[in-house]
Amino acid sequence: LVGTGAGPVRRTWGRVLVEVPAGANVEVIKDRLGRVFGIAYFAEAWNSGQQLEDLEQNAWELLQRYPFASFRIDARRGLKSYPHTSVEINQRVGAFVKERSQARVDLEKADRICWIEITEKYALMYTERQAGPGGLPCGTSGKVVVCLSGGIDSPVAAWRMIKRGCRAVLVHFHSFPYTNRESQEKAKQLAAVLADYQLQSKLYLVPFADVQRHIMVDTPIETRVILYRRYMMRIAEQIAIRERARVLVTGDSVGQVASQTIENIDVISRAIQMPVLRPLIGDDKVEIVDMARKIGTYEISIQPDQDCCSLFVPKHPETRANLFDIEKSEARLDVADAMKQALETSEVVTAGSSF
Repeated sequence: LVGTGAGPVRRTWGRVLVEVPAGANVEVIKDRLGRVFGIAYFAEAWNSGQQLEDLEQNAWELLQRYPFASFRIDARRGLKSYPHTSVEINQRVGAFVKERSQARVDLEKADRICWIEITEKYALMYTERQAGPGGLPCGTSGKVVVCLSGGIDSPVAAWRMIKRGCRAVLVHFHSFPYTNRESQEKAKQLAAVLADYQLQSKLYLVPFADVQRHIMVDTPIETRVILYRRYMMRIAEQIAIRERARVLVTGDSVGQVASQTIENIDVISRAIQMPVLRPLIGDDKVEIVDMARKIGTYEISIQPDQDCCSLFVPKHPETRANLFDIEKSEARLDVADAMKQALETSEVVTAGSSF
């Protein structure tokens, strides 16, 4: 929370407390907390003494800031040695507020709720909860390597894996100097956005032009996209081994493009031994676009660029690849040196979070 004016962060009784001194930018703090996976909800809370008289008075002062026709008190004792039960707190504070407001108590659909949490030294009170992103804290589920194309889909796939507690290492293949540097710049921008959800993004920029050149010269034109992707997966697998990641991740969605038919996905996957996760596999494009807008990658992804997989792509690419034919084509290729060179000359950049 650098630059927000927030005070110390500490844990207490099942809560993480962020102190907010006068002058702190509360809205920026809320925005950043809204991007921290593992948070179910958060609230702007106020301290109160633990005596029932303090709880009554402070709850009323907090509630009367807003108009309401119905209300309820929702107390929780983190400190079990506190002499009053949650029900007793609800009844006592509720009666106090009802007497002064003349509002009715509604336990199901109250206009306003006052939450009271008894902690070790004081009570916390709040009347609004803001939903967090859910998921699991980043890093709790291990590391994955994500093939980041620069399009709409793959950043969303990376985001979904980060949400499930994975740390995503990003790999972007480019064909410079046969293409311009726009796709690399897009990949860096996307890595920076994703860093806001995992604090830091590591990005490999892998030169793929020489491998493509061998494929273009020595294989049938209609199979090139399949072969491109099989060699990309092999390089990504080597990076994953280097990074001690256990799986690869792609933004594939069934039928989205020619290379993402069931047959082609099968043939591409068989190029490597490592498992491949496809978190978007059953999503429609509209669903993926909506998520890209929500997480902040869409406007970057739609920027024009020269994607390496669009280089030398045939007019009618193979949609039902045959593994025997693909492996027969690969047997004629001598790309070991080109792949080794691609790995050795990859540029590695790190994007930091705005946190």
